[in-house]
Amino acid sequence: MAAKTEPKATEETRAGDVLHRMRLDIISCTLKPGTRLRFEALKELYAVSFSTLREALSRLVAEGLVLSEGQRGFMVAPLYLSDLEDLTNVRVLVDQECISRSIIHGDDDWEAEIMAAFHRMDRLKERLGDHYFLSDEWSVLHGGFHRSLVNACQSPTLLDFRDKLFQRANRYQRMSCQFRTKWRPKDVEHRTLMEAIIARDAVGARSLIERHMRETTENVIQYAGQFLSPEPVGTWKGGQTLAAE
Repeated sequence: MAAKTEPKATEETRAGDVLHRMRLDIISCTLKPGTRLRFEALKELYAVSFSTLREALSRLVAEGLVLSEGQRGFMVAPLYLSDLEDLTNVRVLVDQECISRSIIHGDDDWEAEIMAAFHRMDRLKERLGDHYFLSDEWSVLHGGFHRSLVNACQSPTLLDFRDKLFQRANRYQRMSCQFRTKWRPKDVEHRTLMEAIIARDAVGARSLIERHMRETTENVIQYAGQFLSPEPVGTWKGGQTLAAE
């Protein structure tokens, strides 16, 4: 019996691995926005079967990172200014709610988790120097720090939605990192945010997370605005599809 289930388990492992790798390549802009995803090239790049690739691409379509164009195949989802602005507005609302709930429900272990996440991120920044923001490792720790701030909100559904929004926003942030000429003092912002949350200052923390997110969005527009596509034809607006002019 074990011999019969092993190939399936191996295939599932490969599918999970290629999904993870493709997701990271899209988020880091190794696979750039608007890139056509050709099966032959992807098969060689990721060393997996066509069926495994199709499964991974279907998952990425569901996550909004890849677009399916019917008979024309797949492409990396483009990045749009309108999407970035809308995404930022929704992220502010969701993170503010998650933080407010976490401040109410969080305990000492939650506070310790936040401080530990900040410490790991801050120490790595010191070791990496001025270009720390280009590091994949720092990006992971940065995401972990922001996740620690909301871990006590006691709503798995809200956290899952929040994580998907963070992942989408990370595409914009990682792209802009490659073109910045300077970096704002985010370590100060992170520390101030951490201290407000641990002090259970919900009003201050909500204000700080909004400022943090909106300034990040402004930086994306400033340093990578040339890579943001114009509003696409066929975009849904208020339940209606825009027609081509």
